Amino acid sequence: MENKFNNVEIERYRKIINNKKGSLLAKVIFDRVVAAIMLILLSPILIFIAIWIKLDSEGEVFYRQKRITTYGREFRIYKFRTMVKNADRLGSAVTLQDDPRISRVGKKLRKLRLDELPQLINIVVGDMSFVGTRPEVAKYVDRYSNEMYATLLLPAGVTSTASIMYKDEDEELAKYTSQGMSVDDAYVEKILPAKMKYNLEYIENFSFFGDIKIMISTFFGVLK
Repeated sequence: MENKFNNVEIERYRKIINNKKGSLLAKVIFDRVVAAIMLILLSPILIFIAIWIKLDSEGEVFYRQKRITTYGREFRIYKFRTMVKNADRLGSAVTLQDDPRISRVGKKLRKLRLDELPQLINIVVGDMSFVGTRPEVAKYVDRYSNEMYATLLLPAGVTSTASIMYKDEDEELAKYTSQGMSVDDAYVEKILPAKMKYNLEYIENFSFFGDIKIMISTFFGVLK
């Protein structure tokens, strides 16, 4: 995958990032410190959710799937399990609206985005950031265009402008699958390119305070 990061399309974005080392350093420090503090403060809630999941359905508390982050490095993302046991073997890596694999507790956690809280662990260890392109599974990254690989110049994120704009992604997917497209094709051909426009714009306009604004927008978006 290293060759994917040596092309003309990516070089422009690499220069932008290299000129913002101060913001990048602030981003790293902020991410690690705030994520560690949040893990401590939210520990009672995390424990409650873990017990709730175990009482609701069979399976592990955490869902750990292989995703792709900076420069194509593979890592395991932490999420609270919101689906039935072995859901990966029962359908696509993308979740549809009213997906039968989603558990009762999972529906509630997804609605409030509480299933994403364990990703604070990924931030503390350096696999992710609060703000950045949402990490994809390898089979979707393999279908990136040359320019899309520029989104892997920075760590994957918990939230982003694309995440806010496509918070109802499952509903969008349902429109295309109802027309006969497979889930994977609908995601790669319709949803992913649209999201990537926002992700590439994020790199072009990256700043530490810009990240703070996106985090605030995400918070109010979840409240709505």
